[in-house]
Amino acid sequence: MTSHPDESCCGSPHPIAPLPELTARLRREARRVTGPREAILDVLRRHARPLRIKEIHTLLGAGANCDLATVYRAMRLLEGMGMVKRVELGRRGSSFELLGEGDDGHHHHLVCTECDRVMELDSCLLETVEKGISLASGFKKVTHRLEFFGICPRCQSPAS
Repeated sequence: MTSHPDESCCGSPHPIAPLPELTARLRREARRVTGPREAILDVLRRHARPLRIKEIHTLLGAGANCDLATVYRAMRLLEGMGMVKRVELGRRGSSFELLGEGDDGHHHHLVCTECDRVMELDSCLLETVEKGISLASGFKKVTHRLEFFGICPRCQSPAS
């Protein structure tokens, strides 16, 4: 497990590229690099944790000249391109993480049910289970989504 206390969560285990590399990746997919898209990529790059769309919009600030609808459209585009991954973290709702090139984004999270702190888990023990399910069912490319929930050490009372 890894965690960044100042971010209250952890980001991708794969290094995130500098902004010029991210915009070049966007261009390669025959997409225009607009000011709002570039600003959104920069916000995601600078915050190593899953962000909700409204958080992204807030972090963009007034200077980005980007409304909430534009953020929603950009996130849908980036998700479709495989540049971001949507994660469902309980009551936090949908959040998005920037993916490094070649990163499939497969990892799990541990979410505090009290303060919503998120910790990324850097191992997956379910690969053997996936193979067994595939063999037993005849399904191919079996995958899964799994998040864990609990109460973080900071939120536990001394009596717990």
